[in-house]
Order: sequence, then structure tokens, then C-alpha cells
Amino acid sequence: MKSDEIQMRFYEHTDDAAMHLPVAFHEWEQRARELLAPGPFGYVYGGAGAGDTMLANQQAFRSYRIRPRICTSITKRDMSVRLFDKTMPVPFLLAPIGVNSILHKDAELAPARVCAELGVPYILSNVSSEPLEKVAEAMGDAERWFQLYPPKEPRLLESFLDRAEKAGYSAVVVTVDSTMLGWREYDLRNAYLPFLEGHGMGNYFTDPVFLDMLDEPPSDNLQAAVRKALDEGNNTDFTWDRFADVRKKTGLTLLLKGVTHPEDAKHAVKLGADGIIVSNHGGRQLDGAIGTLEALPEIVQAVRGAVPVLLDSGIRRGADILKAIALGATAVLVGRPYAYALAVAGKRGVRSVLENLMAETDLQLAISGRCSIRDIDASLLTKI
Repeated sequence: MKSDEIQMRFYEHTDDAAMHLPVAFHEWEQRARELLAPGPFGYVYGGAGAGDTMLANQQAFRSYRIRPRICTSITKRDMSVRLFDKTMPVPFLLAPIGVNSILHKDAELAPARVCAELGVPYILSNVSSEPLEKVAEAMGDAERWFQLYPPKEPRLLESFLDRAEKAGYSAVVVTVDSTMLGWREYDLRNAYLPFLEGHGMGNYFTDPVFLDMLDEPPSDNLQAAVRKALDEGNNTDFTWDRFADVRKKTGLTLLLKGVTHPEDAKHAVKLGADGIIVSNHGGRQLDGAIGTLEALPEIVQAVRGAVPVLLDSGIRRGADILKAIALGATAVLVGRPYAYALAVAGKRGVRSVLENLMAETDLQLAISGRCSIRDIDASLLTKI
């Protein structure tokens, strides 16, 4: 759907159901706050410590201003980008967010189906409530990646990689910035950790290697199974050697997520990473850390075009997407906006958020005087 068609849908009230859905990010967030219990809402909303890293993500975007050009033809526009020899219709993917069952009964199946319908690549979380095979079935041939929290047990690592490849996931996103859970005060205040209730265990509880590691099946001893899964995921000994080992074990496209330092980016490329995702886990891990957009230019410079650089954490609007691309990102990951929409209205909410983000990005591109994402470069921005 084109941006002008989406706007007219609102103005003409041709879809009464759409009129009852929020439009802006803060409206989705507020509706989710009203609908969800404190535990689930706080789990998505909260950041690490005082929330300074979440704030840094937002402030970084606001420290740049777009400088539009005028008197250019903007009739025909192209928002597509090339990523790993594939054409994506829009310059964003859905970020891996786990435990979607705390937000909606359809869990990861809802965003997966919307992505398949709209052509937006979906990154499935390692701690999804639905197993990766079921999500793959729901998506058909649509583009999907699998996020991996590298487990301690080598056999389990190999099993996850093998399952992802067999289920048609084209890339593995190794996430390394959460080998330990950050100090999350909302979760502590609410005494809430969704995994303890069995959420987010879809891939563990269907894995033959993991089940073989248990003394009792999850149905007989849920707490023991959950604690074992969390112990595997909290891999505090994941070093560069272990990353190199992951590279050897899979022929899938391999990205490293959680990078904010240029030296780490360079080292990852040397060890065979096919892509870098600049991320601070949405500000949920390390309080007082650098904002992702602040880190992006140095990392782009460090890899010197050897691999694509994607940006995660803090994307809320079309302007954010264009700013990230202007500073060197190939594409971005969108997280909390679709999580709130899932909580508010399930699949319909996720679709609304994605369609609106497409429309807003298209309009931002055009009104900036550009026709194509490929036309975006640093000349679009001025820093304040």
C-alpha cells in the first residue's frame, strides 16, 4: 500500500477498525500500558538501571536534523535496499523480541505472518514462545532470520543451527550483549521474569538435545527445565574463539548483534562475520552506555564496506530510519513499536504499525527531496 493510500484511509474513514488503533509510538505504548499487567508491560518498557542508555538512543537521533533539498522530482520513489544479494522492499526488519506470549496469545506467529504478507524480513528470537519450525511454517517462503543466544553446550548449539537451516532461515544473528541479564528495575520491582512461567521456551522445549540434557521432562519439572535453559543462554564464557567456532559450524549468513565498539566490529569481520548489527539491546542491558546512532559512524568506518552494518535500538519513526541510513546503515531493526502493537491488537496491530512506518518513511524520503534509499547519504543531515 502506498503512503498516500494509507493516509487517505485515515482521512476518509474507509476502514473504521483502523480508526480505533493508535498512530504514534507513544500512543501504542500508552494503550499497551493500559491493557497489560504491570509485569509484562514493564518487561518490554523497562531498560537497564536508570534508563540512561534508552535515553541516549533517543537523544542520538534528536542530535541530527534533516536538511531537505527542493525542486527535485519525487514522483517515483524506491524504498528497497539490497542486503546479502537479496532485495528487501523496505529498509527495516523486525528485531528479535522474545516471549511474545506475554503480549498476545498468537505470540510470534502474528508478527511472522504480517512480515510474510508485507515482505518485511523477520528475525525470530531464540527465546520465542513458539518453536522456530512452527514460525517457519507460518511464513512459507518469506525471508526470516534466526537469533541465537549461543548456548554453553556445543551439541545444543549445533542443534539450533541445524534446525534453523532445515526450517529455511537464511541467516543467524548471534547476540552477544546479554550473556547476563542487566539490572532491570521494572522487572525487579514487579518480581517478574516470564521464563519462570514457561514463556519463551518454544525452541528449548522442542529441541531433542536440550530435552536429553534434562533429568525430567518440562511437563514434570518446569522450573528445572527453565533454569537449565537460562543457564545455557547466560553463556558468560562466550569468547571470540567461540564465535569463530559458530562460524565454522554453519554455512548460513552470520551476523553479530550487540556491537557498539569499532574494534569489536573489525575483529568480527576478521573472524568471518557477514554482517554487523549495532545494538545495545534496546538499552536493556548496560546502563549509561553509548547510544547506537552515536556508535554507528565509527563502526561503518571501521568495517570499510566489507560487510553490511545494520542498526538496532531506538528506531521509532521514519525520520530515525533515514538518519541511520544517512550515517551508513544498510537497514535498521524495529523492536518496541511492533511489540506494543502486538499487545494492543495482535496481528492487526502489527500490520498497522508496519504499514504506517512504511508510509511515513516513504513520505520522509520524498519530502527530503530524495527518490530512493540509495540517494541517502551524510549530506541529508546536519548535527546540532
